[in-house]
Amino acid sequence: MAIEIVRGDRLSAAQVYEVWRLRDAVFAFEQHVDDVDVDGFDLLPTTTHLWLSDDAGLTSYLRVLEHVDPVAVGRVCTRKDVRGRGLSGTLLREVLAGWGDRPLHLGAQKYLEHWYGGFGFAVSGDEYDDGGIPHVPMDRPAS
Repeated sequence: MAIEIVRGDRLSAAQVYEVWRLRDAVFAFEQHVDDVDVDGFDLLPTTTHLWLSDDAGLTSYLRVLEHVDPVAVGRVCTRKDVRGRGLSGTLLREVLAGWGDRPLHLGAQKYLEHWYGGFGFAVSGDEYDDGGIPHVPMDRPAS
């Protein structure tokens, strides 16, 4: 499975559809997040989308926002039927290879704090609610 890496301003309509389809399935349908997913960042040239896919579509996805300081990782998700295979970890290692020379930030769902810790992220603030789900801010220094 090859990692697809596409800048926001280079996404095709079909790719945008697939990205939003996976994020909708995970965040809106499964997790009942009550916030709007489309935030105006997806199509920016400073946003980079990374994903893995199979014949059924995207399997795992995340995006990197370079227009913020520190660089932010977000919207990390994996399709329900392929979880537990290390797919998100594969994408996160790609982020560290491409952007790890800069400080990185993410808002982790609280239950994933230790998982992100395995990639060098540490809790950097108080727990907060995001879309009805407990989150913690996490930062990783430049390597």
